Amino acid sequence: MQSRKRLGGFLLGLVLAVGTAQAQQPLRIVVPFAAGGGTDQYARLLAAELTRRGTQTIVDNKPGASGIVAADNVARSKPDGTTVLMSSLSILASNTVMYDKLPYDPVKSFAPVTQIAYQPTIIVGRSDLPYKNIKEMVAYAKAHPDKINRGSPGASILTNLAPLAFEGMAGIRTTHIPFNGDSPGLQALLGSQIDIQGTSITGPLQHVKAGKMRVLGVMDAKRLPQVPDAPTFKEQGYDIEALLWYALSAPAATPTDTIDKLNRAVNQVLVDPDFIARSQAIGMEPRGGTPQALAAYVKAETERWVPLLQRLDLPKQGH
Repeated sequence: MQSRKRLGGFLLGLVLAVGTAQAQQPLRIVVPFAAGGGTDQYARLLAAELTRRGTQTIVDNKPGASGIVAADNVARSKPDGTTVLMSSLSILASNTVMYDKLPYDPVKSFAPVTQIAYQPTIIVGRSDLPYKNIKEMVAYAKAHPDKINRGSPGASILTNLAPLAFEGMAGIRTTHIPFNGDSPGLQALLGSQIDIQGTSITGPLQHVKAGKMRVLGVMDAKRLPQVPDAPTFKEQGYDIEALLWYALSAPAATPTDTIDKLNRAVNQVLVDPDFIARSQAIGMEPRGGTPQALAAYVKAETERWVPLLQRLDLPKQGH
């Protein structure tokens, strides 16, 4: 009898230990870009604040193939609320046009959690280029066809799509060179391997302030507070706006109450004045909302950008 009690006590202790270990498992935010870029910086800022508030959170970088590597990883993860994807337009919409076959379904593989931030697309160039803004770049591109090498974090990412749309509007063409994230492209820019890059202000901000890069144009209705001297595209005669947005998506079968709990935790951070100030210092504008609002926003963005991609008739990518 005593041995049975001991065995029962051991099994109960084992069950409790396993349950405690599961409860303490950290939240993993899977970022589809290399460490050091703008989205990675923001993800780490968010993770640190969530951890400080009691939700232990880590960032897991899985760059490659316009977010496909990261998306596939999250789609295959346990739907237990411990894994979320830092998603964007490319993962949830444009990859369906750019790739022949995806290992995940943008609609069926994920459940929306919340938006987390947005920022305008910009184009930066080396400080030694013969053009100092978009208007001058267009003139140079027309006089020197195919001489501009343009980097981006990936083929189906907005920081490639928006410059492509602009090139069609302006009647110019650049040579596109995709990278596995923003940071590798910016390093190539610093090394004079490329001339310009479609990006956001977060990654290149330190280089702009150091005089190594220049913001040629901002795809928004207003100038960026971080670089007030940089003109918008509209100021230079081109009516184009393109906002990068970031969200959190969970594996599709994640329970609704688990998603709601995570949504509340994240949104509490996003409205904190100190967090907003720190985010804006790196060029991010925090923006939250409900899972339903995210689903509606993704649908609207898909209807805006996917037809543009289809009209461009770009060659399909492999992964």
